[in-house]
Amino acid sequence: MKFLEAKRIRNLPPYLFARIERLIAEKRKAGVDVISLGIGDPDRPTPDHVIETLIKEVKNPANHQYPSSVGMLSYRRAVAYWYRQRFGVELDPETEVVSLLGSKEGIAHISWCYLDPGDTFLVPDPGYPVYSGGGILAGAAPYYVPVYEQNGYLPDFDAIPPDVAGRTKIMFLNYPNNPTGAVAGVEFYRKAVDFAREYKILICHDAAYSDIAYDGYQPPSFLQFPGAKEFGIEFHSVSKTYNMTGWRVGWAAGKPEVVEALGRLKSNIDSGVFQAVQYAAAAGLTGPQDVVDKQSKIYQERRDILVDGMNRLGWNLQKPKATFYVWAPVPKGYTSESFAELVLDKAGVVITPGTGYGRNGAGYFRMALTISKERIQEAVKRISDSIGKVEI
Repeated sequence: MKFLEAKRIRNLPPYLFARIERLIAEKRKAGVDVISLGIGDPDRPTPDHVIETLIKEVKNPANHQYPSSVGMLSYRRAVAYWYRQRFGVELDPETEVVSLLGSKEGIAHISWCYLDPGDTFLVPDPGYPVYSGGGILAGAAPYYVPVYEQNGYLPDFDAIPPDVAGRTKIMFLNYPNNPTGAVAGVEFYRKAVDFAREYKILICHDAAYSDIAYDGYQPPSFLQFPGAKEFGIEFHSVSKTYNMTGWRVGWAAGKPEVVEALGRLKSNIDSGVFQAVQYAAAAGLTGPQDVVDKQSKIYQERRDILVDGMNRLGWNLQKPKATFYVWAPVPKGYTSESFAELVLDKAGVVITPGTGYGRNGAGYFRMALTISKERIQEAVKRISDSIGKVEI
């Protein structure tokens, strides 16, 4: 017997990285030594002091009970402390911070808080697939805002039709950006706040990569800018900053009524983050930050090896200022998909087709820096040996 799926599921596209994981598994099963530049999952270890805190708190029986859905106040205070130290942003931990089971969960669920069937929300194209997925599950209609290389992959607010902006409830932004590695400056964030104010739109800013930056660059927080907390919320986590992707702990911070709505939704559908994990995350946020600086230097070395290597093969890539991604055009004669298939078949190297991030990702692919420099060097060598120089 076949059960009929709900429309919200039928309208949901397959998740990009689930397909990539299947392709890797198939190749490895066939005996191929696959080098994956596909998924941005840090390979570096979680800092020792974070692990030691977890071990200590796991042994405390008080942490084995149901946690608070919105997060322990001590954890939310650690988030507020981190914002103050990192960005000079003041947050009330009781009303302006809510814990999340990783920022991905909150990004998906914020749409459930504010979007009804038929509503419109704005999604950058290309962009992280979860921005559109959450809204689609809420029955809303995404309006894809194209971002172009010539504009630094920043949306042009003036190009969004006024009738679309007028019926929009939420807009997702993400800088430093996945998948392009683009960064945004002061003027852009000011325009974002002005746009939100004019059309009464909730800005949802994903700042997951704010602490992976190079060459002395320090990415800002959306919440730094005047008016941001009136019209926005920012999502973040310890996943990328402290190599804790599997720990599933993050937060949303910003406008109090939005934080409250997200916490209220979560109280109905999950039971919060394990308290021992919250203590460990707080140790990362309030502890020594030299581990973050050292990590960025490691990624920067990998970035240089990959970009320099690809440029020797015919690309003309600029080195991204932040994130651990390199976004590149496909060679002439290929689509995103056909080039990704060629590289996997001929070189045993996984790259991510740009179309996995939206229609505007056509003609591009993404590479992640989350493997050792030796494996990156080997990946470039394999591409060189099997495909040779390319024409872009």
